[in-house]
Amino acid sequence: MKTSAPGRACGIATVLLSLLAVLHTSTPQKNDIDIYSLTVDSRVSSRFAHTVVTSRVVNKANVVQEATFQVELPKRAFITNFSMIIDGVTYPGNIKEKAAAQEQYSTAVARGESAGLIKATGRKMEQFQVSVNVAPSAKVTFELVYEELLKRRLEVYELLLKVQPQQLVKHLQMDIHIFEPQGISFLETESTFMTNELADALTISRNKTKAHIRFKPTLSQQKSPGQEDTVLNGNFIIRYDVNRTLSGGSIQIENGYFVHYFAPEGLPTIPKNVIFVIDKSGSMLGRKIQQTREALIKILDDLSPRDQFNLISFSGDATQWKPLLVPASAEDVNQARRYVAGIQAQGGTNINDAMLMAVQLLSDANRQELLPAGSVSLIILLTDGDPTVGETNPARIQKNVQEAIAGQYSLFCLGFGFDVSYAFLEKMALDNGGLARRIYEDSDSALQLEDFYQEVANPLLTAVTFEYPSNAVEEVSQDNFRLLFKGSEIVVAGKLQDQSPDVLSAKVRGHLHMQNITFQTEIRVAEKEEEFQSPKYIFHSFMERLWAYLTIQQLLEKMILASDAEKQALQTRALNLSLQYSFVTPLTSMVVTKPEGEERSEVAEKPVETENKRKYFHLAGPSGKAPGNPGRIGPQRPVHSPSHHLTYQRVRDLLLPDMLLAPSTPDEVDLRIKARGPAIPSDTMTHRHQERKPSGSSADTSQPAKTGSPPAPIQAPPVILTLPGQSVNPLCVDIKHSQGPMNLLSDPDQGVEVTGQYETEKAQFSWIEVTFKNPQLQVRASPEHVVVTRNRRNSAYKWKETLFSVTPGLNMTMDKAGLLLLSSPDKVTIGLLPWDGPGEGLRLLLRDTDRFSSHVGGTLGQFYQGVLWGPPAAADDSRRTLSVQGRDYSATRLLKLDYQEGSPGTEISCWSVEL
Repeated sequence: MKTSAPGRACGIATVLLSLLAVLHTSTPQKNDIDIYSLTVDSRVSSRFAHTVVTSRVVNKANVVQEATFQVELPKRAFITNFSMIIDGVTYPGNIKEKAAAQEQYSTAVARGESAGLIKATGRKMEQFQVSVNVAPSAKVTFELVYEELLKRRLEVYELLLKVQPQQLVKHLQMDIHIFEPQGISFLETESTFMTNELADALTISRNKTKAHIRFKPTLSQQKSPGQEDTVLNGNFIIRYDVNRTLSGGSIQIENGYFVHYFAPEGLPTIPKNVIFVIDKSGSMLGRKIQQTREALIKILDDLSPRDQFNLISFSGDATQWKPLLVPASAEDVNQARRYVAGIQAQGGTNINDAMLMAVQLLSDANRQELLPAGSVSLIILLTDGDPTVGETNPARIQKNVQEAIAGQYSLFCLGFGFDVSYAFLEKMALDNGGLARRIYEDSDSALQLEDFYQEVANPLLTAVTFEYPSNAVEEVSQDNFRLLFKGSEIVVAGKLQDQSPDVLSAKVRGHLHMQNITFQTEIRVAEKEEEFQSPKYIFHSFMERLWAYLTIQQLLEKMILASDAEKQALQTRALNLSLQYSFVTPLTSMVVTKPEGEERSEVAEKPVETENKRKYFHLAGPSGKAPGNPGRIGPQRPVHSPSHHLTYQRVRDLLLPDMLLAPSTPDEVDLRIKARGPAIPSDTMTHRHQERKPSGSSADTSQPAKTGSPPAPIQAPPVILTLPGQSVNPLCVDIKHSQGPMNLLSDPDQGVEVTGQYETEKAQFSWIEVTFKNPQLQVRASPEHVVVTRNRRNSAYKWKETLFSVTPGLNMTMDKAGLLLLSSPDKVTIGLLPWDGPGEGLRLLLRDTDRFSSHVGGTLGQFYQGVLWGPPAAADDSRRTLSVQGRDYSATRLLKLDYQEGSPGTEISCWSVEL
């Protein structure tokens, strides 16, 4: 493709496309670069996801334009292929050993050319990006392929996609095909951009073993109301699980390879002895220690009466709560809650002494035979910084802890934020049979802590080993595991030998609480291979690639623990597999080829968690560093300029004055259109209250206020109820007396219960909780956010961020006004709203109340049990008496603000009662 001559100015538009994550597009000159097709095809075969993202663009301008293709993909995924098709010529990405790719990268830098693909890492995603010049009227097709093995966590597999095209796309389509021979037991979808208007664009079909989810919105469905921009901006998530029994698991075979999934149902939980080691150093001051206290209190409540526990808090010194482990009785848990509530942050960080104290507590109890036979002992460390007091050498701390534990206990390390060395925590955890997890500093940090605990809260088996006939299989992945937790899954894969028997047998051995157990299973190879003959759902040799993916992941983990001598052999094998199967791993890189005339080479490298320190948006310049203090210039620039490398400065240059580059969260990046004027922080944009005006008023609020005392504004009541048979005046409920949580309503026939905490001093609910029996699900709303809990798994949502969740038996939707509706056929619809008009606070609303059964009850539910209205008072027809279940209430007709359609509300006449 030809580029413009030197010195010739060309308009440049940046198009950021990403799916599966994220499709970004930014077009400073409208319709210059047009995305006319954008598709995602994801085929999940026996948990292994193969995803193809394809974007087709055309340059509608009469000058050369630059198009940039950007894809966010899950951290656990490996890129396997990338290509660009320009003028009928394919330019592929070539996967090489990282050293060879780096040499090409360095040579390009030395010549003054741009090099290096942009990387930015969020909680779950990584970014891939490549740019190319597009001639007038020319078309380019971008295609990226990546693969991942979906990991079972808290009883579900999750496939995450983000959709943000930021322009209307003529053909936009997402297809997710799932095939699970075990049978699909549960399937739900969730979106943060879907609305009721887009509901028809989503179709879900499934049978016993297959599911197909398609999202295909028309141009009119993509449009924002009254505008020409797109409403598609957010997450699209698919969660599912499969059928299981109390057996040796499911063995599946395809093209000479096998995979063995093991997660038996019905096993009893093993009692545990757990030591919580909590950092209370000065760096934890403020929000971190507050969220830690909040999470610990909830975790303590979840301990089983059969468990034993203790707490160690540390700063410069380590302090244990009790001299010995104590049973998780109601009395001891309450004492521990009070201790946790009093933890204050100050001082240094003495990790070594705190860890050795935790190990000593368990060892003393073990020596004194105070640990129940067959129980599991865990240490959970939470810290936000590197050691600063006592032993501060990380390697010596790791050695001390490993020698003290001596393989008897499992250690789990949580790194709070980015000031802690994740590599240090990860090695220390892996050395001792556990794992490490980063806790991100955000409003949901407490929920992250709670979720992690739930993952390890219920051990089912210890010392799990897999055995296969030596004459049947070879090159088997890891086949022994220290622990199996409820809600997780163990995966083993391998290759069948050429002359393997027609029947493959397997034994899985493990230890229950008080006994050993052996699971045996046999399968006929030919019958199992027939399950994967449908080309619609299966890509060829997927199980071989699954085996390679799993083996590489396990080799990379072993390298963390290996000695220098062992590490080289592990690295060589992982590298060879990465090259053989074309995976971009931490050992390989992808070199992207460009059309002749674009003398640039770009390299994609797999980031690792330990590199992810304070990365908001990393755009590497030729020096490898992100330049600071970017300025802005006009949008016209020669395309061939050496500065055309996409640095941070370069991005700012390409953005017009009405564009703002701002981080969405500390680790995710977003391009947001903003109005001209001073920059407004994204949090302010999200949480600001709407202007309040009197109902029905269109007066200019900038006018000077009139002198004198204005009348008190009409308030919205805490609750508005529309009673059966009453079509005119609803019932407005004012709560004047409240002590502790209230049972607002419960209906056992509907399978729903609503509770809440009402603060009479503030005249508002501090929280409202809705619990459903089927599906078993809990929704807890607070002024800060909404938390949905299912199967011990928490999901947090901010108010006024759209949500569209389809779960068997329940739909959840939230619009930009913050109205959250919980609905299902033949059931009452329950709404929750963060009202920010007069009398601000959480509000509850009910629809379809004729569906309440005769067994409905509660503070509010009682009003649906046959209300008897007395006649109006003789002297004042605005007063009446109503009787509910033999109790009389005085009702007064008043003007109130109806909050049910959102702020600013409308004035209504209602019968007001006080409770």
